[in-house]
Amino acid sequence: MLTATLPALTWELIRSEVAKNLNKEPRLHAFLTSTILQHETLGAALSHHLATLLDSPLLPAAQLREIIQQVLQQQPQLVEICEKDIIAVRERDPVCCCYSTPLLYFKGFHALQSYRIAHALWQDQQPQLALLFQSRISTVFSVDIHPAARLGSGIMLDHATGIVIGETAVVEDDVSMLHSVTLGGTGNVIGDRHPKIGRGVLIGAGAKILGNVRVGEGAKIASGSVVLHEVAPHTTVAGVPAKPIGQPKEALPSRAMNHCLE
Repeated sequence: MLTATLPALTWELIRSEVAKNLNKEPRLHAFLTSTILQHETLGAALSHHLATLLDSPLLPAAQLREIIQQVLQQQPQLVEICEKDIIAVRERDPVCCCYSTPLLYFKGFHALQSYRIAHALWQDQQPQLALLFQSRISTVFSVDIHPAARLGSGIMLDHATGIVIGETAVVEDDVSMLHSVTLGGTGNVIGDRHPKIGRGVLIGAGAKILGNVRVGEGAKIASGSVVLHEVAPHTTVAGVPAKPIGQPKEALPSRAMNHCLE
């Protein structure tokens, strides 16, 4: 199994997979060529594909691509983070049999990479442009991540529809979350008001984590739970409101994607 310690191989693997798929499905020739094969780097392919997906009269694809390319040139580490996100999806999602699949087809991955551009713009004191990106991401992918939120690498947004992540939320490395997850506030409180999610946490579908609470490393949040208080590291919680019910079998549940309750 490849791990996130070998990101340099990812782009060549993607190109190789796409070339093989092109022979099997010639009707996808134009799509696969324009999206992957005509580009020399992952960054170039990513900027082209995200711009195409986010295209609108407000911000046409050509302008979007120019913005994304400029961000990636200024922050080349975003391409390395993108590679880690691809590897995370490939290793954790049983339906993902190729490294090219998230880049080509998974809207959770697309939303995450688009957010990373918006976050870079926010940090670069371009809040209006960042918020415009957020608006398009929400409209196109049904994922709403505030550009000020801080997300690490090796993250998987599985299915992704309905995910909401608030302005002061922090999501550390190697986290996995499913559709309809909310990392939100508890009202109109001003300031640091959103959850802090530790490394390797697994958040099940429909879970709501509300307020400035810490979810410790390696914790598991059961589907449909409402978390209002701190969750200790390596603890499984479930219910409304969520309460501890045991410990995950894995040190980092996000990687195993085991949603069974201990």
